[in-house]
Amino acid sequence: MTISLRIDRIFGDRPFPEVGDPVLAVDDAGRSLLAVAGAHLAVGGMHEYGTTAPVGVYRVDDLTCRALLFAHYPVHAMAFHPRLPLLAVGTGDYDGGYFFEGELLLLNLETGSATSLIQHELGRQVLGLEWLSEQELRVLLAPHDDWHDEGAWSEGHVAVVYRSDWSVVGPRSVTEDDLAGPRVAAPRVDLRQEARRRVSGLSANWEPRRNVRAVEELSDGRIMATLDGVQLESWLHPRRRQWSVPDDGAGGRDVVISADERSAWVGLVRPPWEERAQAVVRLSLQEGAQLDHHTPATPVSVVRCADGLPALAPAGRTGERSRLQIRRGSRIYFRDTVPPWDGHQSESREYWLAAVDPEAIPPVERPREPREAEVDRLCPYSWAPGEIHFGGPGVETADGDLIHAGTVYHGHGLQPGGSFVVRRMVADWNLTWIFRTDRKATALDNDMETVYVTYDDGEIVGLDLLDGSVRWRRHLTVAEVPVVATAMTVTEPGRLLIGTTDGRILDCSTVRACGESGL
Repeated sequence: MTISLRIDRIFGDRPFPEVGDPVLAVDDAGRSLLAVAGAHLAVGGMHEYGTTAPVGVYRVDDLTCRALLFAHYPVHAMAFHPRLPLLAVGTGDYDGGYFFEGELLLLNLETGSATSLIQHELGRQVLGLEWLSEQELRVLLAPHDDWHDEGAWSEGHVAVVYRSDWSVVGPRSVTEDDLAGPRVAAPRVDLRQEARRRVSGLSANWEPRRNVRAVEELSDGRIMATLDGVQLESWLHPRRRQWSVPDDGAGGRDVVISADERSAWVGLVRPPWEERAQAVVRLSLQEGAQLDHHTPATPVSVVRCADGLPALAPAGRTGERSRLQIRRGSRIYFRDTVPPWDGHQSESREYWLAAVDPEAIPPVERPREPREAEVDRLCPYSWAPGEIHFGGPGVETADGDLIHAGTVYHGHGLQPGGSFVVRRMVADWNLTWIFRTDRKATALDNDMETVYVTYDDGEIVGLDLLDGSVRWRRHLTVAEVPVVATAMTVTEPGRLLIGTTDGRILDCSTVRACGESGL
């Protein structure tokens, strides 16, 4: 028997969902194709899972997505090859110090594969592209850097790259000599309004949506979700959104529904460069009106405890990577940082799994931040001596164990096998099992048999609740186009609500079958 994941309903579906907010649109009239580049955004928001700039290629007649790539830098230029099924994509950005970095990408519209062509390790910021013939590509590039160069932000270099057959061009094969050319004027042109007009002209239903952060279902079937730019929204059915509360910050992150389903507490995200404190608001579930407001002194996660009431779990001052968020916990769990006695040696800090008994906080005071006297430090957060482990999503099992995801700190970023999911026994906090992989987990929940984990490359894995073995694993797709999950809730055994980076909510069910079946 095999298990597949079936998508039964899609909330928030609309044309051009993959690209979010368009910044550039380029037509290929001869093949009735449209390439649309989206804004360069953090996957999951707030740089939690990396940054990406999506590029989708669509059929103009039915607006189906034919190919999709995710660029590391903002997209500035695109050009369809005059004959071959290829799209040249130019990207780049200023590194904040000296260099203009970027890529020249070649997207194969038939295979969906993308090749990065520039040999230089930093690449070059590509500002313009034009096919002069089937063999010649005109490339406009920013200078390498702006060191003692006042014109670097308004000028560039133009080169013509020749290849006899662009369908067989290999990675890193475009050299510095290929890109050498005269200095020319290169004004940076903002084409966002033009791109929006182009996609709006093809569909009035287009809407920029990004990064669903939390999703819940009410007993009457309504779906509640938080996402970038929105505190909370309510869906009656896939094609009817009941209401939506916009946010002037980054949007809603956590949501806890009250037991009577009349209101919800929502934790709002504030970008790190803003001086505004994080806000936690209580909203009516009838129309989204604000009923209450709380401003915590330090970053927090809003979690629903096993008693059904909301609580604020300290989230740490180092951003999303330190945030441990345990849903349905009998206690308020968090990753606690204990500074050294001298207050200076950061490497001598200790990290603990800590908890607060919800009964220590009177219900009338919930939610509020735990006080130091209420905190119980249970055990070192890392089970491996010498390793620093970051937080992630998690759940408490029916027998009180914790299952949570996280990553192992390394100076060069996430290493192979550096992402984990563990089950820790409530009796002594030792590990029952551990599952390792190479990608960062974005969401986690469980039912009576399975722990479901989603990852930032679009994979979803079902682990056995008792021993952590892999029951099944798939990459999530919608209409054969890859999507990445950023939120997930198990509503009943075998039924999942999954929020995605493109602002959609997928109502899914696991299906046992006698043959192999993908998503």
